[in-house]
Amino acid sequence: MTTQKIALTNGQIYNGEDIFLGHALLIEGEHIQGIFPKQAVPDDYQLVDVQKGVICPGLIDLQIYGAGQDLFSADVSTAALSRIEQSLLAQGCTSFMLTLASNSDSVFKDAIRVFEQANPRVALGLHLEGPFLNEKKRGAHPAEFIVPATVEHIEHLLAEHTTAVKMMTVAPELLDESCAELLLQKNILLSAGHSAATFEQAASSLQHMHAVTHLWNAMSPLHHRDPGLPGAVFNHPTLAASIIVDGIHVDFEAVKISKQLLGDRLFLITDAVVPCKHGIYQHLFQHDRYALPDGTLSGSALTMLQAIRNCVEKVGIPLEEAIRMASSYPANLIERTDIGNLNNGSLANVLVFNENYEVQHVFFEGQQVGAV
Repeated sequence: MTTQKIALTNGQIYNGEDIFLGHALLIEGEHIQGIFPKQAVPDDYQLVDVQKGVICPGLIDLQIYGAGQDLFSADVSTAALSRIEQSLLAQGCTSFMLTLASNSDSVFKDAIRVFEQANPRVALGLHLEGPFLNEKKRGAHPAEFIVPATVEHIEHLLAEHTTAVKMMTVAPELLDESCAELLLQKNILLSAGHSAATFEQAASSLQHMHAVTHLWNAMSPLHHRDPGLPGAVFNHPTLAASIIVDGIHVDFEAVKISKQLLGDRLFLITDAVVPCKHGIYQHLFQHDRYALPDGTLSGSALTMLQAIRNCVEKVGIPLEEAIRMASSYPANLIERTDIGNLNNGSLANVLVFNENYEVQHVFFEGQQVGAV
């Protein structure tokens, strides 16, 4: 079988800190071969004219609950997982953490079992947002599924020594040392969220955390006499923070302030859900957002590409930086050097979009998978 060789030409190539004009991105098989001047493209490469589009790494979403018509927690199946992957690929999201909000142990364990059976390639792992949260900041999470963290419960939840769970959102002020160390021993990335921590509590408990979940949402506020969890994040030297840039979950001016304070520690997530009228989480679409039947704001209606556009057009973040917030920064957090960039040898996960932020081409591991 002949290895496919493709050269994407006539576009603006964004790779980390570098922008290339008049160059081509070379893809051979599953991997990127590098970025070369167009005149240096070997004769055996198929030229693909992207018509002045933006060529960038495939986007990475570390918190999303479903896509298309599938909410994973409402349909815990390999078929739903496959459909979610295909929907996200069409949006230019080539890697993601499939997320489940606080739920019963049986649903969590079913999700782990299904994920391991499916052995997906686009989904990187499961992100469990809960159940070890602070009920005072539960947001759209039902109170009956929020429970204290114990070593015994963690062992029960992850009894099969699963590697499917890659990330957990926890309330850091309620997670004791033994529970935090156990989760870290299981190579789970810990993100602080749904927390009512005071500044002092947050500052002392963030030592085990790698990140903060949806900055500003479902956490103690930034107050001039108690800076809370946001203040602790801003004062921390290395902690990363995800943010939902839809102008609804977080005002665009607050995003601007956050960006000025956090720099390359701030990264994009969608926190996206889909319409669902059954099960624990019934998400109703209301013009530009999702809410529970009681009116509580739930997940967003964003795509990662829309979040990039909002960063550029509503917040004033340069395009190259907005792309990094959706690719290289989340890749750095999960310690993946083979995605989130267009370097020689990296997986050929590539997005091409036009000046209207419309998807033109998507490549996943070197194969064109379609566009919206």
